Amino acid sequence: IDGSSIRNRSHAIEYVLQKSFIPKVREALILAGGKGLRLRPYTYEMPKCMLPVSGKPVLEHVIELFRKNEIRDLVISIGYLGDKIKEYFGDGNKFGVHIKYIHQAGPERGTAPPVKQARKYMSSNSPFILYYGDVLAEVDLRDLIDFHTINKSFATMALTSVAQSSKWGMVALHGTKIIRFSEKPDEDKTFSHLINAGIYVLNPKIFESISSEDKKLEDDVFPRLAKEGKLVGYAFDGAWFDIGDLHIYEKAVKEWKKA
Repeated sequence: IDGSSIRNRSHAIEYVLQKSFIPKVREALILAGGKGLRLRPYTYEMPKCMLPVSGKPVLEHVIELFRKNEIRDLVISIGYLGDKIKEYFGDGNKFGVHIKYIHQAGPERGTAPPVKQARKYMSSNSPFILYYGDVLAEVDLRDLIDFHTINKSFATMALTSVAQSSKWGMVALHGTKIIRFSEKPDEDKTFSHLINAGIYVLNPKIFESISSEDKKLEDDVFPRLAKEGKLVGYAFDGAWFDIGDLHIYEKAVKEWKKA
C-alpha cells in the first residue's frame, strides 16, 4: 500500500491509524563533515560523501532515498570541504528536496556536537531521521519509521549484520531493545554480528540527552541510552556499505546496483 508492506491485519489497522493521526516524519539530518582520513588520497580534494558510486556521489544516492520516501526537508551538517557539497546540491531544488546547511562549529571531531547544533532546525514535536552521509543502504525508511512508531521508541537504530563486527558499533538485542552497545570492541570481546548501520529515527527529546561534554554518539550517547532502556534496534537485510573504509568503498563501486 503506497509502497509500504503490510504484514497482517493488525498491522493494516496500525498503518491506517498512523497515516491518520500520527505526525509524519518529514525531516532528516545528514552528517557529512568527516575528513575521510582512511580514504586518502581520494579525500585530499573531495569530501568522502562526494565520492562517486554508479556515476553519482554517495550523498546523491542518500538524498534520492529520502525523496523516494517523501522525506524532503533535509539539514546537512558540513565541515571538511563542505563548500563542494553546497556547490553541487545547492538548495536541493533540482534534486526534489529542500536543503539547509549547518557548518560544524569548532575543530572537534565527533558525531554528537553536530546533532546538538542542529536542534534549532528540527521540529520540536515529531521524530526525524539521522543519517550518516558516508553510508549506502537498501533500507525501507517507511518501515523503519513505522517500527519506531509502533514501539513508541525514544531512539531507533537501524542494524545490519556483518562478519567482522568489531570494526563497528556492536549491539546485543533483547526483543527489540538494545541492551548493550559497544563501539569497535577488541576482536576477542565480540558478542554479536549485529552492528550500528548509521541510520536512526530519533525523537526531538534526544537533544536533551546530548550534553556539551559528549563527543561521539557511539561512545557517549548510545551506550547510555541502551542502559536506560531507550534504544530500540531495527534489523534489515538489504545491501549496506560504510564507504569510510577504502576497501569497502571499492567494494561498493563494484556491487552497488541502484540507479
